[in-house]
Formats: sequence, C-alpha cells, structure tokens
Amino acid sequence: MNRVILVTGGAGYIGSHVCKALAQAGAVPICYDTLEKGHDWAVKWGPLERGDVGDAARLDDVCRRHRPTGVIHLAGYIEVGESVRQPERYLHNNAVKTDVLIAAALRHGIEAFVFSSTCAVYGIPQTDLLSETHRIAPISPYAESKARVEGALTAAAGRGLRAASLRYFNAAGADADGEIGEAHDPETHLLPLAADAALGLGPPLTLLGTDYPTPDGSCIRDFVHVTDLAQAHLKALAWLAATANAGVHEVFNLGSGAGYSVRQAIAETARSAGAAVPHEIGPRRAGDPPKLVGDITKAQRDLGWRPARELAVQIEDTLRWRRAMPRRR
Repeated sequence: MNRVILVTGGAGYIGSHVCKALAQAGAVPICYDTLEKGHDWAVKWGPLERGDVGDAARLDDVCRRHRPTGVIHLAGYIEVGESVRQPERYLHNNAVKTDVLIAAALRHGIEAFVFSSTCAVYGIPQTDLLSETHRIAPISPYAESKARVEGALTAAAGRGLRAASLRYFNAAGADADGEIGEAHDPETHLLPLAADAALGLGPPLTLLGTDYPTPDGSCIRDFVHVTDLAQAHLKALAWLAATANAGVHEVFNLGSGAGYSVRQAIAETARSAGAAVPHEIGPRRAGDPPKLVGDITKAQRDLGWRPARELAVQIEDTLRWRRAMPRRR
C-alpha cells in the first residue's frame, strides 16, 4: 500500500493503531490531531500535523503539502454520558466539523474516505444480532452525531466521494508489542477500568446498572480487538479502491459477532489478572442499550475482514498495557 493517508485523530487510541497498521503495510500515515485527547508519544509512524478538522484553511495546507489519496477519520468526542450532558458540544465537534473535512476531501480529490462510526447509531436493538439493515435510531447525542456524519457521507457520495462508515462495537485491547494502548483521561471504558482495579492502579470499578433485561442483569456488549479494527480500516481502503462506482457510501459492522456481559468481562479480567476486580454497583448510564452484538457477515464477505483476537486476548493485552502506563504518562 504505497499511499499517503491522512488520519484524523491519529494520536488517539484507535488512530495510533491504524497508523501503525498503515506503516506496516507500506503506506505513509499523516497524523492530523489537535492533541486535545491524543498523545504525542503515540505518533510513531509518520509526521504529526496539529490541526482541527473544522479548520478548512489548515486542512487545505496539509492536503496541498502531503497530497493524501485517502482519509481515515477518527477524530471526535466519544463519551456517551458526557454527550447527554453537553449535546450541542458533541454535535458541533463530531458532525458540524466533519462537514468541513468532507468538503476538503472533495476539493482535493481524495479517492477514499473511511469514517469511524459506531454501533450506537442503532439505538435499542430490535433483533438479537444487529445487521447494517437495522433501523437507525440513536438514543444519545454521541450516537446522533455519528448518524449525522453517515448521512453527510451519503450526500457526498452523490458528488463523487467514495466512502465507508465502519460501525465499531466495543474496541478493546492494546498493541501486542506494547508500543501503544488506551490512555483516555478520564478513562470510561470497561476493560481498562477493570484492569486498573484488579492491578491496584485505580479505584474500584463501578458496574453501571444491574437491572437490565439480560441473564445476569448487566449490559451485554460485543468486544473487538483494536488491532483487528485497525486492519479493517486497511481493508476498507482497499475495497474503496477496487469498487467501480464513482461515488459510493457503504456501512460495515465491526465486532466479534459474540456478546459478553459486563459481569462476564469482570470475571475474565479477574481470572487473567490472578486477582479480584474490586467493584461497586452504580445506576445505569444514560444512553446505554441493554445489549449490542453485531452481525459482521457483510464485513467478512465484502471486505474480507475477520477478527482474530478473542476477549481473553483483549484482556491480557489490556492488563499488560495498563501495567506499563505509569511509565508513559
């Protein structure tokens, strides 16, 4: 893959893994990041261009100098609970600013645009497995912001943009080489919080809700390794390059196709860590559906993508990374 790819949010958790995968495949990742949420230490495989996706002039400058043939758009706010408290902030940052990026991609003749979307766009599941044909009914401003971008990409496809939206389920794990991993501040994701609690590196985990209509009362989620996710972005770029349509926008689920409850994930973390996961019970988090498990048939068929790292590996990689975290801050 001898290409230059602009990776917005490339200094973040998923973005840094995408940059590494691109570099390993022979591409040049241009990390475009404000560093508001990302980390300069995670930029290892290409140049860093500091900038906001809502800054048209800065985007034009970066595109003129580096001449990217593709964009992988991962920049954005990601905390569901915060989005409920600050809806306009999320809609502006995630959706309005992305309109500026899409316009820049069209101006500069970008050949492929891969968007980091979310399974949260489906809202409350109406089926046991969520396929891409499920209705779009977001129940949080975060999910609404992602759905709006998907709509904007569909419109842009009518103007010739070739785009793919990747609807992630729960990203987890860390780089097997220990070079990068999840380092949010504050951290809100289950596996790193459980790992920190087990390792004595953080406070007890708060289990958000035990009265869901699930077998053990806790939410059920589909966890997918971040390295598998990174590979999916490369597959999506290749698919867009091969498709014959002048303008196209397709959506793909990225998950494992299997569901685990929060209690199961806690138990597996304890087993892998060799220590209990101290935790307390808290109320449900606003905007959280009881169950989210993906049907990944389309990504397997059309992209040739298959996740390779199961939950136990995700947890082991998370534990190894969290042990190293104090030395990286």
